Amino acid sequence: MIDVSAVVLSFNSKRYIETCVCSLMASYDAASLNGEVFVVENGSVDGSVDILKDLQARFGDRLKVFYLTENTGTTRSRNLALRAAQGRAVLVLDSDAYMNPEALLAMLAYQASNPRAGLVAPTLIYPDGRFQLSVDVFPTISRKFERFFALRELEKREPPAEAGQVDYAISACWLLSKQAVDATGLLDERIFYSPEDVDYCIRLWRAGFQVHYYPAVSVVHDAQEISRPKGLAGINKFTIRHAKGLLYLFLKHRYGFGLSGLYRRLRRFA
Repeated sequence: MIDVSAVVLSFNSKRYIETCVCSLMASYDAASLNGEVFVVENGSVDGSVDILKDLQARFGDRLKVFYLTENTGTTRSRNLALRAAQGRAVLVLDSDAYMNPEALLAMLAYQASNPRAGLVAPTLIYPDGRFQLSVDVFPTISRKFERFFALRELEKREPPAEAGQVDYAISACWLLSKQAVDATGLLDERIFYSPEDVDYCIRLWRAGFQVHYYPAVSVVHDAQEISRPKGLAGINKFTIRHAKGLLYLFLKHRYGFGLSGLYRRLRRFA
């Protein structure tokens, strides 16, 4: 029986991918877990492919790589690995996030003691130790403008101190139970890149599971933030795709300006 299946995307991740994969393998070994790693290589042109082939030679069948010829986004790519995952838990991890055994074991234990916690997310920190805003209320139009223009100010606020329910967590590091994945299904492939994480959390709630934040442990996330421009002049194709994804999200789940109706439909506070 496989304890944990990790799902990692790689797109021009030469700077990160080796550290990410090795952190997972080292965490499995240190925690005495039977784990596998799936990497979906999304058409990189920066040398990531060569690094992954070297890693496959090193780790053998524990590392399985899907080599794609083009970037298919976050949903179609991750779904390839989610379909193949055999673990009792599924760890979704960005290529620029690095696992550690203490966080992995603690999240597994927390989820085991809270079976309705279909998704558990740890504290995310930048490499220099700064807190990273990784859980939040469901986005509304006004909240997205606040994050767009004042994310750094939001991150200066005191982070949540207690473990418990949150609306959603960004998909840089998710620990999903297999039961939650089976009940919720795969990621919505009509979203190319973001906010697939919000959509999936809404669907988890709808399926009868909860999203939990577990701040007792932390994971380093060296965030690339490719959809976050440096000022209006820095708007790029990922920013535009993110905006289109948000519009789709609001239409799909029938909200946008407020959350009361969405909460009622999800029985979020029932």
